[in-house]
Amino acid sequence: MKQSFLFIILITTSLFSYSQISRNDYIQRYQILAIEEMVRSGIPASITIAQGCLESGNGNSELSRKSNNHFGIKCKKNWKGKKVHYDDDAKNECFRKYKTVEDSYIDHTNFLTDNPRYASLFKLKTTDYKGWAHGLKKAGYATNKSYAHRLIDIIEANKLYRLDYKISYDELITYELADMGSEGVSNSLSINAFQARKIEKRNRVKSVVVGKGDTYEIIAQRLDVKNWVLYKYNDQSAGYRPRENEIVYIKPKKNKTKKDKLTHLVETGDSMHYISQLYGIKLSPLYRRNQIKKGQQPKVGQIIYLHKRGEG
Repeated sequence: MKQSFLFIILITTSLFSYSQISRNDYIQRYQILAIEEMVRSGIPASITIAQGCLESGNGNSELSRKSNNHFGIKCKKNWKGKKVHYDDDAKNECFRKYKTVEDSYIDHTNFLTDNPRYASLFKLKTTDYKGWAHGLKKAGYATNKSYAHRLIDIIEANKLYRLDYKISYDELITYELADMGSEGVSNSLSINAFQARKIEKRNRVKSVVVGKGDTYEIIAQRLDVKNWVLYKYNDQSAGYRPRENEIVYIKPKKNKTKKDKLTHLVETGDSMHYISQLYGIKLSPLYRRNQIKKGQQPKVGQIIYLHKRGEG
């Protein structure tokens, strides 16, 4: 009896060991990817995101979490990739498995563009999300009778139709970049959120500044780099949400600064991570050089060495 009770606890813990993704977070995370696929194919970004929300339960379904399948696409005869099996309309049905979420979005585009059943949809305007929603249902994308209306409800409740005009979910077309104590970044510089990001060098390391609503995933998609790279280069754990105006490095930081900047005087609120990001220095050697244990923070007024002591 005791073993059974422990088994139930373990099962319950495993079921709730991951944090649920909200619809807002899902949209923020994948909006740029949906827009890029729209540019490539003509499929409204609003439709792609709405389908992703609905089919994957905002990225929380078992199929999306374990197989990165965000659109419920089944194997079909021509599928040569990896497969998983789940009960859906019938038992033990075959679904496509992807290496990344991005692969799922790309395959969703290919699935619609390559299938003659959906050919008539591409005669519609990219901004006609209602026509696309009803067209998907009519072509047999889903069996649920209310499928089109559910897509439209998601689009209108979240104003996703703005994505079809390349306007961000936050209703902001421009991102204000603010100086974080480094040269080369203007306080008044504005860039279009969907154009190439302005890349600055800090301590000879390429970096960008976080805009309102940005996530590491959005930045990674825009710059065509892997998500994990940004987390690693910026000493952050997976799932971290950056604040507006933070510096994000897209290349590995250096072990030390140039000789024209040897030390940093700690002010109120300065953490070791902040200093690392401010000067483009790797966090681990910064701890070692200043004989500070990992996780500890410097004291106000303390001098932090950006080089080996006596160097310069």
